[in-house]
Order: sequence, then C-alpha cells, then structure tokens
Amino acid sequence: MGHSAIAFIIVIGVLVFIHEFGHFIAARLCGVGVDVFSLGFGPKIFKKKYGRTQYCLSAIPLGGYVKMVGEEPGTAIDPEDIKLSFTHKSLLQRSIIVAAGPLFNFFLTIFIFYVLYQFSGIYLAKPVVGKVMEDTPALTAGIKPGDVIKEINQNKIESFEDIARIIGEGNGEQLDIIVERDTGLKGIVLSPALRPGKNLFGEEIEKYVIGIVGTGESFNKTLNPFQAMWRSVKDTYGLVKLTVLSVGKMLSGSISANNLGGPLMIAQIAGEQAKEGIMNFVWFIALLSVNLGIINLFPIPVLDGGHLLFFGIEAVTGKAVSDKLREKLIQFGAAVLVALMVFVFYNDILRMFNGG
Repeated sequence: MGHSAIAFIIVIGVLVFIHEFGHFIAARLCGVGVDVFSLGFGPKIFKKKYGRTQYCLSAIPLGGYVKMVGEEPGTAIDPEDIKLSFTHKSLLQRSIIVAAGPLFNFFLTIFIFYVLYQFSGIYLAKPVVGKVMEDTPALTAGIKPGDVIKEINQNKIESFEDIARIIGEGNGEQLDIIVERDTGLKGIVLSPALRPGKNLFGEEIEKYVIGIVGTGESFNKTLNPFQAMWRSVKDTYGLVKLTVLSVGKMLSGSISANNLGGPLMIAQIAGEQAKEGIMNFVWFIALLSVNLGIINLFPIPVLDGGHLLFFGIEAVTGKAVSDKLREKLIQFGAAVLVALMVFVFYNDILRMFNGG
C-alpha cells in the first residue's frame, strides 16, 4: 500500500502541477498578477515568496490552485492592481487563461508520447495471417495461414492494424489483396462480409470482416522526430475522442458508470504500473492527463469548463453573468462534484471488498 501511495502522490503531483502551471503561465503572459500558486489544498507544508507570488506545497495532494488578482468578480481591488486584475482583462484573455490548464494536460500527454516514441519506437502487429476462420470470405477466396498481406486496394500494408483500418473504412467494398506466399506474390479478390461483433465498449454491432486472425507477433518500428510528433498528436487526439465517447455512453446508460474510479483506484493502478517499470508508469500518467483535461472542460460551474460556459454566455449576450446567478450555479456545480466524488469513492470501496 505504501508503494501505491507514493506512486499516487507522484502521479497526482505531476498532473496537478502541469494543469496549474498552464493557468499560471497564461495568466502571467496576459498580464494578470498571481498571488498564490499551490500544489495541494489545506494547511501549507512549505511556502516561499518570489516577487508577488507565494509558492506553496499543501497537505492534501488531491488538487491545487492558482489565486489570481481580481479573480472573483465584485472583490475590492487596489487601484494600482487594476491593470493586473483577471476580471478586468478582455474576454479572450480570460478564456485563454482558463482553457490553458486543460490544454497543458493535453500537451503533457503529447510530450510523454513523443519521448516514449523517440526512445523506444512503436510496436505493431505483423500483417501475417495466423488463422483463417470457417465460412468467411478469406477462406472462400483462398487466403491461407502464413500469408503476408502486402497490399490492399493499392495501399501498402505495414501492420495488421492497417488491414483492420482499410476493411473498416471500406464499408464492404471489394478488396484487391496482394499476399506474399512462399516467396512469391499472389493476387486475391474478395468482398468483406457483414458479421455481428463487439466494439471497444462491448456493445453489440455489425461490422465488415474478411475472417482472418493475426499470428500475434509484433515488430518494433523506429520513428524520426517528425513521425514521432505526428503519432503523438494523433494518438492523443484518439484518446480524447475515445474518452469523450466513453463519457457520453456512460451518461446515456449504454455502458455502466461502475467503471468510474476514484483516488483509491488510481493509487492501485499507479502502484501496479510503477512496479512494471518507468515506461508503463509514465504511460499511465499520460492517459490520466487526458482524462483530467477532459473532465476539467465539462461545462460544470467550479470546473474550467463552467467558467468557459460563463464566458460563452457573456460573448453571446454582451454582458457578464450576474453575481447572484453565478453563485447559485457554482453551488449547484459543487453539489454535482461532491455527488460524483461520493460515487467514485463508493465504486473504489466496492472494488476493494470484491477483490478488484
């Protein structure tokens, strides 16, 4: 448990620091004064003042905050501090400052992926047929175990992932396949069949297949700096898209919200990944960073997305949301977050008692 606790503190510390640093650096670039930059909440364990800002390490490592000059509308501000006030900045500047926290979480994921891809490349499944399923287009067309898929519809095939992608994008269109067999090339023409299956969320769907399974073998592909950057951005976007879809399906009831986990689950997984090695641990941080960025963009008052919602209303109506309405919405948002925290803690405790 001690190992998991240390791993948890490291994970949360990195994620919170990056998130709050995003707010901090955007505030400073927009000319907003920052009074406090804190990692954690509650009693201050360590504090040091540089210039105007007091940098703190606080006792409860479940978040952090950046306290800016004039952050709350209606607060009294010294006349000389008006130029440093968040509230007195333009709508665009305020939006940039608020959005910078989640954006820095996405940047962290891109950076981690980039370093990992440059350091170790990527592992891809070899485009080799391991098994041909009964009663499928591949069996009828004469594809055999051991065939290496070299080309589909004039697209060069590098990995088994390429095969799945092209079939999925083709919507059942005829495929001209070139396979390598016994050092020779052979052309095969077939049309995928629509068969029942499951998607990433375990939902029953129909999808086009040709009926082959890979060998499970993989190969390592090294990436140059440009390839690594492109792949990092692409994979981060894929994670964002998958996470948003998952949340949407939880809200609609398509998949169970019991999959949600809180601090105890994060601590457990962080400890497990740390034992597996530094690369697994860093990869886990990258995945959580995307989740943190997305959660903070939810249009719930008290979260960054809630503030951006207020700014959106201001942009449309031409005037800021009234202090009274803002206060009520923030109270509602806080209640929603407390309810969510209770729910994920409940899920965590159930997992502990159920042994996983």
